[in-house]
Formats: sequence, structure tokens, C-alpha cells
Amino acid sequence: MKKILILLILVLCSCSSSDNNNPTNTSPTPTPTQEFIRGADMSYLPLIESEGTIYKHNNQAENALITLKNAGCNYIRIRLWKDPADVHSGLAEVKALATRVTQAGMKVWLTVHYSDTWADPGSQTKPVAWQNLSFSDLKLAVASYTTTVLNEIHPDIFQIGNEINDGLLFPDGKLSTNQSQCLQILQTASSTIRTVSPSTKIMIHYAGTDGSDYFFDKIKTIDYDLIGLSYYPLYHGKNLVTVQNTINTLGQLYNKNVVIAETAYPFTLGFNDYTNNVFGLSSQLIPAFPATNDGQKAFLSSLKNTISQNLKGRGFCYWGSEWVAFRGPTSTNGSPWENQSLWDFNLNSLPVLDVFNSN
Repeated sequence: MKKILILLILVLCSCSSSDNNNPTNTSPTPTPTQEFIRGADMSYLPLIESEGTIYKHNNQAENALITLKNAGCNYIRIRLWKDPADVHSGLAEVKALATRVTQAGMKVWLTVHYSDTWADPGSQTKPVAWQNLSFSDLKLAVASYTTTVLNEIHPDIFQIGNEINDGLLFPDGKLSTNQSQCLQILQTASSTIRTVSPSTKIMIHYAGTDGSDYFFDKIKTIDYDLIGLSYYPLYHGKNLVTVQNTINTLGQLYNKNVVIAETAYPFTLGFNDYTNNVFGLSSQLIPAFPATNDGQKAFLSSLKNTISQNLKGRGFCYWGSEWVAFRGPTSTNGSPWENQSLWDFNLNSLPVLDVFNSN
């Protein structure tokens, strides 16, 4: 009887061992959740630091990038100009800042303006070096420059242009008058990114919500990953429901994840230098969010919740995060944004940073 029992136990153990080694019985590997972007644009940081500004956290001097990382920020957005009038926002400076970002444990989101200066809905000026190129040569220049940027900086997100509501590289790539050429430029940049750096995510960026469905329908043949939208209550309305509906509509129509690529809100209507502020009137505020430390935090928290409630909502980026009044209280060439930054007038980090946590 003992021998029979032993044989039965051995058979059962063998069956159990065989089942455990059978791939069909292993638990499926869970699908990782998609990353929610909690970004901050810090493009002015090298300039501001070069003039002696020291940022603080809890009233102690601290590297601004480390403050953001510890708060939960996971992407730093940096603008890139091709041949700027000075070194700021040029390739060398941006590469150095991107290196600091990765060393701090965050990812790099590159905003490539394809211009020597600011590009936005009303201004998309070609780099001086490209002014006299034929359209064929312009596309070659876009491909070559894009390749150089990718090889030098290795961004995690590559934003093709900045607020390109009517295209880029005017007049050649103006969407309303040269739609075919605009699409060719976008596809040239996109194809180059896919070839040179397949893991890099591609973003197309539109300012505001009005007309966004029309714009993204025009560019639906372009290969890209992320829809970026600017949303400032000052310019784009005070209704977060509109933002929510826009994210939902665009996400469903084009099967893309949507990110609020630029936003900001004041913690005060006061000023800390003699440079006129962009946001300075109580009439510009959303009534539910006063211009206080708590009001700024509540605005960004509500916007974050609005985004995350959408199946295609994938994150936000706070713009002008670092743009404090860095040239002193008497400067007329300082910051028009110091009352919307993430550091207060004493250069101490603000409570709004709590919103960057991963919850």
C-alpha cells in the first residue's frame, strides 16, 4: 500500500510540475498603463541662471530642476530656435539643458520652432539661412536640420513647430494658402523622426480650442502621435468644459492622445518688476480661481482632472514656469510673467507644485 501511495504522489507532483511549465497556464503579462505627462516649460532657465538668480524650495536654495523632479514633474519642455540672435534657445544651450534634464531623471520634450525666433499662430518666419531656398531645397533643409537635432539631443517628444494653426515656415508652408506644401513639410519632418529616432513621440501643436477640429482634419494624413493644445483662460476662454469636450472630440476623431501643451495661471495680480505683465486684471480671471497661491493651485488641479477624465487625455505642461522677475524690481526688460510662474516673488516654490504629483 505504501508503494502505491508513493507512486500516486510522484505522479501528482509530476503533473503539477508539468502544468507549471506550460506557457498556456502562466498569467498574462499586465499591459503597462500609458504615461500621464506632467510637464513644465523651462526654456528660460539658462538665461535666468546666467544672471545670478537662485531658485528656492522651502526657503532654501535648490536647483529648480530638482525641485520639479521631486514634486513629480516627469517632462521638461524646451524651445529650440535654429540660429537665434544670441546663444539663448540655440542648439548648444538646448543640448546642455536637455542633458541636465535627463541627469535629473526627467524626460525631454523639444519644441522645434523651425525659426530663428518665436513662432506662433501669427508669426512663422523661416530661418534666415533658409530664406532663399527653393521649396525642394527647403524640404531637404528641414530633413537635415531635424536629423541633426535628433542626433544631438535625443528628445523623448519632438514637437514639429510651435502653435502651427496656419502652418509653419511662411509663406511656403502656410496652411491656408499652401496646404499641399504645408503637409509636405510636416511629413518630411515626421518621416525623418521615424527613421532617425523611432522611439521618439511626435507632437503637432495647435493654439486654443476654437477651430482645432478643422485644423487636425486638414493634417490627418500626417504620421504623428500626440495632439498638443495651448489653453490659457486669458486667450482661449474660461470654460473647462469646453476644454474637456475638445479633448474628447479630437481624441475620438483622430485616435490620438491629447496633451495641454501650454497653460498658466496667476498666483497674484501684483508685479515684481516694471515690465508690464500679460495677466493683470481681475476680469481676466476664472471666477472660481482667484489670483492667490491656492487659486493658482486649484486651477491647475482642476485642469489636470479635466484632462485625466478623458480616455485620450494624456497630460499637461505649465508654460513660463521659471520666468520670474530675474532682473530686479526696477527692470523694464524683465518678466511679463512673474505672477504666473511656479516660484513666488521671493523665488520660493509655490503650492501649485503639489499638482505635479502622480496621483
